[in-house]
Amino acid sequence: MPYITQAARLMKTPILGDWEKAETAGELNYQITCLINLYMEDKVKNYACFNAVVGALESCKLEFYRRVVAPYENTKIEENGDVY
Repeated sequence: MPYITQAARLMKTPILGDWEKAETAGELNYQITCLINLYMEDKVKNYACFNAVVGALESCKLEFYRRVVAPYENTKIEENGDVY
């Protein structure tokens, strides 16, 4: 995850301001799509740009899994026993 400074976070966090928190998977997908569209507004539409977006999405997915999903899974293994 490319961590940015605390000051930059205040200026770059999309949920601040007029945004409402997504309540459904569809709304979350929409908000992510909006962020991508906003990022791409002033970019040249080429492979490098598209690859950067796909790479950022993949990295975010992996970081979410590492930080949130894996610990949850480990807790459930402890509670219910491992399948393997």
